Amino acid sequence: MFTGIVQGTGTLVSIDEKPNFRTHVVQMPANMLKDLELGASVSHNGCCLTVTGVNGNFVSFDLVKETLRLTNLGDLQPGSLINLERAARFDDEIGGHLMSGHIICTAEVSKIIASENNRQIWFRMPHEDLMKYVLHKGFIGIDGISLTVGEVTKTRFCVHLIPETLQRTTLGTKRLGDKINIEIDPQTQAIVNTVERVLASREAAMATAQAMVELHEK
Repeated sequence: MFTGIVQGTGTLVSIDEKPNFRTHVVQMPANMLKDLELGASVSHNGCCLTVTGVNGNFVSFDLVKETLRLTNLGDLQPGSLINLERAARFDDEIGGHLMSGHIICTAEVSKIIASENNRQIWFRMPHEDLMKYVLHKGFIGIDGISLTVGEVTKTRFCVHLIPETLQRTTLGTKRLGDKINIEIDPQTQAIVNTVERVLASREAAMATAQAMVELHEK
């Protein structure tokens, strides 16, 4: 589990490309290396990856086909910066919200509004059906960053960024058309799905009852 509070940015230094498989070597900040061992979980732009090799501050991670398909990690090139977070510990402060590191999709940066000490970024989801999980003032994971949802339309939503977020993460460098990893708040997703199932069940029961009435009247 993660908290969505980015602990640092790392630099992708090399890629070992294989069919439907990649190994990324990332130069991690020194403050994130303490007790880092093989098998540890590290969030990369919000995607949970497993440490497969440690050589000083150069750390290796394997990416399988599904990870490359669902996230923006397959678009990275040597020199790219990555938002990083170590897995949360039981005694850690939860400054953001609990995140699993499981990316649901990528969204496209569709609009950027910059003003003094503020930035508003709009994102377009790949499918309108996913917007039912994006609620005004709800939580969402944006490239591994826990953020509060601002305005919401049928196809887009925005977040408001303070200078600290822009400085500590990669969001300050994003441009129109860039792909961003999205993690939906699992509690929101569970509630929406449950409500949909209950309503569908009620509608089915009402339809059955109406059909029985009509059959009886005949």
